[in-house]
Amino acid sequence: MRNGYLCRLFDFPMNRIQDELIASIQSALQSIFQIENAEVVLQETKKEFEGTFTFVVFPFTKQAGMAPPQIAQKIGDFVLENLAGISKFQVVQGFLNFTLADELWAEALLSLQNDPQAYTLANKNEKILIEYSSPNTNKPLHLGHLRNNFLGFSVAQILAAGGYEVIKTNLVNDRGIHICKSMLAYQKMGQGETPESSDLKGDHLVGKYYVAFDKAYKAEMETLIAGGMEAEQAKIQAPIMQEAQAMLVAWEQGDPKVIQLWETMNAWVLGGFEKSYAQMGVRFDKIYRESNTYLLGKKIVDEGLQSGTFFRKEDNSVWINLEEEGLDEKLVLRKDGTSVYITQDMGTAQLKFEDFGAKKSVYVVGNEQDYHFEVLFHILKKLNKPYSLGNYHLSYGMVDLPSGKMKSREGTVVDADDLMSEMVQTAKERTTELGKIEGFSASELDNLFNQLGLGALKYFLLKVDPKKRMLFNPEESIDFQGNTGPFVQYTHARICSMIRKAKEQAIDFQLKSTPKADLSPTEQELIYLLGTYKAKIEEACAQFSPAIIAQYAYDVAKQFNKLYNEHSILNEEDAIKRNIRLTLAELTGKTIREAFELIGIQSPERM
Repeated sequence: MRNGYLCRLFDFPMNRIQDELIASIQSALQSIFQIENAEVVLQETKKEFEGTFTFVVFPFTKQAGMAPPQIAQKIGDFVLENLAGISKFQVVQGFLNFTLADELWAEALLSLQNDPQAYTLANKNEKILIEYSSPNTNKPLHLGHLRNNFLGFSVAQILAAGGYEVIKTNLVNDRGIHICKSMLAYQKMGQGETPESSDLKGDHLVGKYYVAFDKAYKAEMETLIAGGMEAEQAKIQAPIMQEAQAMLVAWEQGDPKVIQLWETMNAWVLGGFEKSYAQMGVRFDKIYRESNTYLLGKKIVDEGLQSGTFFRKEDNSVWINLEEEGLDEKLVLRKDGTSVYITQDMGTAQLKFEDFGAKKSVYVVGNEQDYHFEVLFHILKKLNKPYSLGNYHLSYGMVDLPSGKMKSREGTVVDADDLMSEMVQTAKERTTELGKIEGFSASELDNLFNQLGLGALKYFLLKVDPKKRMLFNPEESIDFQGNTGPFVQYTHARICSMIRKAKEQAIDFQLKSTPKADLSPTEQELIYLLGTYKAKIEEACAQFSPAIIAQYAYDVAKQFNKLYNEHSILNEEDAIKRNIRLTLAELTGKTIREAFELIGIQSPERM
């Protein structure tokens, strides 16, 4: 933890001493070395050294005309003599480490206990739209969608905790050539099959025909290639692809039979998605459908043609030239008049602004779409849209498996529903093996296994920086030791058990005044960590990174377990020390619970 520039803690004694220490160092530089108006920056002291705050003196060597250790010694002597709250200092070359007095740590603990705004940041009076999930209605959700949904929902939770007004949106890709592929395959091979007759979730049933289309398409291409046709031409000329393209045109022209089939199959898929979202624990304030936004996108294309932003080629297709922006020409409308992804994205951006008036919008989409969003944002700027400057693509890395990359059309994906069920089952098996489920009712056990399984899955996918590609390891994610969701959840449950026992013994451990007791380095470190909660939220908001909150929750849980192993808590004979540690335990439990809520994970009170 102590290895970077110091985050501002929320308004409690650490902030005050930090400001006073900076002022005292500035006074020392002026009075001893005649260095005026010095910019003083404090860092967190590295864990291998004693202290809380570190001042680096190297930048002042030339002005002071003295070696760094000598400068540090003189400044340390000055501060120790003039500033209460600093108990000692340590010089390590050009690094000056300051140790805080025990009474300051005790005062900080009391402040943490009594702060009614400990987990709430000030309202920023600013709206932010988060668009995530964005599934296609031609297949069920898979492992990659899980990272997307968990990431989008968590970022929304974090931004809300950071004081923003957050609107969670989902753009369902319910039209286009990929949808027509599933529709055409079902039309040819379905024989009236329904989710009820097949005992399949609607999204799984439609996905089966998406895979069936790909198999038929490949077979036709192989036949054409065997007959002497070039591979690229075979891709275009394969009869089933020609039929799918014709179906797309028929859909845009409102063909009744095509529309009816489309509505039926989409309803199946959307019903399946609702069940998956409920299991994931994610929610949306507004769900958009491309079928309702692409026409608005076409209208914007017309506006762009009139303004000269877009141009029409001889084949009637519409393009934009982005060569001045370091890109190339981009198609915005096909020659047959059908829209492309960027068309409906323009329409959706306009509609979201009309609905909510937010000038900031975050798109949670995998990094394979980096170029697409770079183009979209440039287009919106060229169109002078009022929301064009507040767009951000939260580009995240793909999720790989030990067996390699997933491919939906080939049926090699890890299904989201199956994976969630398997994680819950694994949590059940692991917990039962540990033999700590006595006294739970059947419904309580089901709830516990669900919390642990989903918690393990979410934590594993969110603890990695969003930008990084990652390898998913189910066995590692469910471990009750190490940097995992179940480890943090177990720490929370342990704390809840301890607090219950304290109340059963009628122990009033709430601090009424600043306790007078020596605090161990482990206790001090935990107080420090608990005090950085708001700073971590601010950091996570700035970086759109749930990984910061996940790592923080783990650091807090790990530090509490260190305290638990080093010191007696409930059975401590010294009442003051016992109350301090119980207060620390209660604050730790609350902080874990709050942090885990931000990343969509529940914290069991019993395990």
